[in-house]
Amino acid sequence: MESHNFFSAYFREMHAAVETGNCDQLVECVKFIRRCEAERGKVIVVGNGGSAAMASHVSVDFTKAAQLRSINFNEAGLITCFANDYGHENWVAKALEAYADPQDLVILISSSGQSMNLINGAKQCESMTIPLITLSGFKPDNPLRGLGNINLWVNSHSYNVVEMTHHIWLLSLIDFIIAEKE
Repeated sequence: MESHNFFSAYFREMHAAVETGNCDQLVECVKFIRRCEAERGKVIVVGNGGSAAMASHVSVDFTKAAQLRSINFNEAGLITCFANDYGHENWVAKALEAYADPQDLVILISSSGQSMNLINGAKQCESMTIPLITLSGFKPDNPLRGLGNINLWVNSHSYNVVEMTHHIWLLSLIDFIIAEKE
């Protein structure tokens, strides 16, 4: 494939994925963020791999740019301790049990929507009645997609397209919160 054609097709695919963002769902996300802020809660953002890196970026932007308390669970000691003691599939649930409060908001990010540690984390949110936003992609019926109060889904089977779309949607929420405060 010619380079120019590849990039043109890739950017069209990315644009189409970002455009699948349901603006009504994003507005609902803002309402959950506002409630969290009003109740002096924190936003907890969690993912695996590239989504964990995104969680770090988004968490820092929530704190610094949007002036909302936010944390992520990317501390190696926390992950390895909890995974070792409770099993990899349960470490997120146990971390939420230890760190989440009822006034918080949790955002779980999984490209495939099939990561058991995040699925179990979502179930922990439900048991603790903590509001949850999920971001997933790939199959429309992936297990994570039905577990949140709001479930944002990308119609793509490409990891990079799904991850970048999640990133853009999350940053758009932060930019909206910042614009509201100006």
